[in-house]
Amino acid sequence: MAEEPLRLPPLSHYARATAVVVLVVAAVSGVIAAAWAVRNILLLVLVAAVLAVGLDPAVRRLERWHLRRGWAVVAIFAASGAFLALFFLLVIPPVVREVANLAHNIPDYIDRLRHSNGFVGNLQRKYDIAQKLQNLTRNLPNAAGHSFKTILGLTKSVGAIVFNLLTIGILTIYFLVALPRARRTAVDLIPPRERRKGGAMLGESLEKVGGYVSGNIAVSVIAGVCSYIAMLIIGVPFAVALAMWVAIADLIPTVGATLGALAAVVVAAFSSIPDAIATGVYFIIYQQVENYVIVPRVMKQAIDLSPAAVIIAVLIGGSLAGFAGALLALPVAAVIKVAIRDLWLLERTEGAS
Repeated sequence: MAEEPLRLPPLSHYARATAVVVLVVAAVSGVIAAAWAVRNILLLVLVAAVLAVGLDPAVRRLERWHLRRGWAVVAIFAASGAFLALFFLLVIPPVVREVANLAHNIPDYIDRLRHSNGFVGNLQRKYDIAQKLQNLTRNLPNAAGHSFKTILGLTKSVGAIVFNLLTIGILTIYFLVALPRARRTAVDLIPPRERRKGGAMLGESLEKVGGYVSGNIAVSVIAGVCSYIAMLIIGVPFAVALAMWVAIADLIPTVGATLGALAAVVVAAFSSIPDAIATGVYFIIYQQVENYVIVPRVMKQAIDLSPAAVIIAVLIGGSLAGFAGALLALPVAAVIKVAIRDLWLLERTEGAS
């Protein structure tokens, strides 16, 4: 019996297949382009979602104390607002007072410079520092007027930061209130035969993200307490306010530790140069201890990642996406670990056994 010759599909089949491929590629490209265009908004949403998941254990703890979820969320944010209000109450009055004292004492400083001896006196005679300082003081209002555009640009930047923070805060509140319902909806979307396993994996992933936020707060508290003790020993003024600033700034990945240390060193410099040097040395040593000892150990307990994985994840996240990458690196790494273990490793280890 003769075999029938192989028949290729008609050209219309290839045309339809090509059209489908082109449409799929165009749709995917359009989605990627749209996401890239609103990447800043998506980043704010992602940060708010991580914060909501991280604060959820505290909210659930308050719910166990017979508080409704909405009131529990209000209590969490009220406590955060009270902490910030206390910080500003401790910082703003001394800053205003010291600026007023500086403006009042500038003529005395100029007179001291003119009659100084030794190294400072030589600098004064060589560069006429007193006269330059006096001219700067006299011309300060004009300089401020000429710098209006720069100040306006700075105001725009500050306004953008405040807008982003408010957006994150409001989204975090909404996400916290709706989180239980969103979790149930996500589990319901999983096929019935995989629902139990998927629900367990989702729950563990959320716990890891919550552990990351709790661990980050714990590291910041440690930084604030250690900084307060160190500055109290050194004799840096306003140690409580500076320690609170160090704790707040330490929540910011990559640059937060530097911001906290810089403020402390500047304030210490107004006290004395040896105090500033001692404060700077302390923060340099502490940052190494925090980066390579405290953070890896705390995060190992919080999100079950090895110290080496914590360091590598933060370095890779910061290199790929800067501030946002450093902020989201550890929760993403923890979720990836849970997914790989439950979807890939368990099946192979169970099959091997």
